[in-house]
Amino acid sequence: MQVTQLPNCTIGGLDFTENGESLGLTINAYNSSSDVYEYQLAGQKLIRWTESELGGMDISGLNEPVLVKWKSFDNKEISGFLYRAAAKHSGKRPVIINIHGGPEGQSRPGFLARNNYYLNELGISIIFPNVRGSEGYGKTFLDADNGFKREESVKDIGALLDWIATQPDLDKDKVMIVGGSYGGYMTLACSFWYADRIKCAIDVVGISNFNTFLKNTEGYRRDLRRVEYGDERDPKMAAFLEKISPTNHVAEIKKPLFIVQGGNDPRVPASEAIQMRDKIKENGGKVWFLMAKDEGHGFKKKNNIDYQFYATIEFIKEYLLK
Repeated sequence: MQVTQLPNCTIGGLDFTENGESLGLTINAYNSSSDVYEYQLAGQKLIRWTESELGGMDISGLNEPVLVKWKSFDNKEISGFLYRAAAKHSGKRPVIINIHGGPEGQSRPGFLARNNYYLNELGISIIFPNVRGSEGYGKTFLDADNGFKREESVKDIGALLDWIATQPDLDKDKVMIVGGSYGGYMTLACSFWYADRIKCAIDVVGISNFNTFLKNTEGYRRDLRRVEYGDERDPKMAAFLEKISPTNHVAEIKKPLFIVQGGNDPRVPASEAIQMRDKIKENGGKVWFLMAKDEGHGFKKKNNIDYQFYATIEFIKEYLLK
């Protein structure tokens, strides 16, 4: 049976009723947080049971995310989800490219919560790419960025920038890259790979040097990360990791960078952010730096989350929208 009534969303909590006539599920969509639904099989009818509180947010102008695809440098198809700016904003819109972490993660369509502010109030479109190395596309795709192939995922973003330039409603001259954890590395890499094609970037708890990261991350994670990034104990791999690490390319970073870090991060230690900040400052670059000493791998406390959000808005207004 083909189900056609569902929006572009993520679903979970699947469970049939005892009589097998209905399927219970939760739906997380662009215009609602997770809510409970019933799908009646006989009549193929979708019934909503709950309506989550959205804090008075106006969702009337939000656009349903669309799956977009582009060809990378090696003709490999890459995809992602495009959230277009709210309908009240006209003309070519600035773009945020938001790269997920992992790297074996995946961006899926769902509710953006406070990030809807960028769509609704600032008129920015957001693209969530699933570059090679993302899960959900098969083992070959999942392993396509391992070891010496690390920078091939960065090239996928270059191809996305090419695609943006072909879209009549997107402004190729106003693009910001943002990402957390491994996405933070991707952000830093894009900052020097595509310095002339972006306006600014935000690195959240990102890796700035693979060798120092592998040395300083918690021991329980080290062997697992070596499978993905490469074993730095191998001299050839260590040399490669040093060559591609953003700390060695600060002279090529020409646009403003905002670095966000938790002081107690066991995964990507604060030293990764500090050394990147210091090198950019030494080179005369523009860098904002936000360290929460009572946070780990990403901010969890509301006052810190709020501060990061407001600071991000100010950074965007200053360097992307002006």
